[in-house]
Amino acid sequence: MSIIEARNISKTYRIDHRRINVLEQVSLDIAAGEFVVISGSSGSGKTTLLTLLSGLDHPTAGQVLIDGRDITGASEEQLASFRNRTIGFVFQSFHLVPSMTALENVMFPAELAGDSRADDRAEELLARVGLAKRADNLPSQLSGGEKQRVALCRALINRPKLLFADEPTGNLDSENGERVLSQLITLKSEHGATLVLVTHNPDIAHAADRVLTLKDGRLTG
Repeated sequence: MSIIEARNISKTYRIDHRRINVLEQVSLDIAAGEFVVISGSSGSGKTTLLTLLSGLDHPTAGQVLIDGRDITGASEEQLASFRNRTIGFVFQSFHLVPSMTALENVMFPAELAGDSRADDRAEELLARVGLAKRADNLPSQLSGGEKQRVALCRALINRPKLLFADEPTGNLDSENGERVLSQLITLKSEHGATLVLVTHNPDIAHAADRVLTLKDGRLTG
C-alpha cells in the first residue's frame, strides 16, 4: 500500500518576468515502510520535491496524497497539525532551538501534541542514541554529530509514519555521518516508519530500498 502518492506535480517560481520550472510533472508512489533515496546533482530539484511530498510547500500543479489524504489544498494550519502527528523531519542544519536543552528540544513536538509522557519518551530516545548524559546540554555545547542525533530523536518523538531527511549527514564528517545514518535506519525500522531521504552521497543511496533520480526537475529513474 502506498503511503505517498504524487500525481504530475510541478513547481514553478516567478522571478521578475521569468518563469523557473524547478519540477515538471513528477509522479511517484512510495510504499509504507520503504526507505527511498531521492538523488541528483545540485539544482536538480531534490529538496523542492521533498518539501512538496512532506507538505512544507504546495505544488504549482498536480496532487500529493499522504496515507490516502489529499494534502494539496490543505491550509497551513491544517498542514501544521497533520505534520506534527504524522511526519518527522531531519535537516542538514539541525534546526535545534538554541535556548533549549537537548532534552527540551526532543520533547517539544510531543508537548505540542499534548503527550503527557513527553519527558519519558525523550529520555528513552536520547539514551537510545547514546546521549543520555548530554540531555541537559544546550546545542552550543554539543558536537555536530550530537546535534544531529538530538534532531533525529526529535523527529521520532511522536512516532511518525513518515520520516523526511534532507542531506542529514551533509554537515558531518564521515565517521559521524555513518553513525547518524546507521541510527536513522535502525530507528526507522524499529518504529515501522517510511523514510524518504535526499542525498547526493552514493554510499547512502546504496543502503536504500530504492533510488529515485532527478535531473532538471524530472524523474529519470
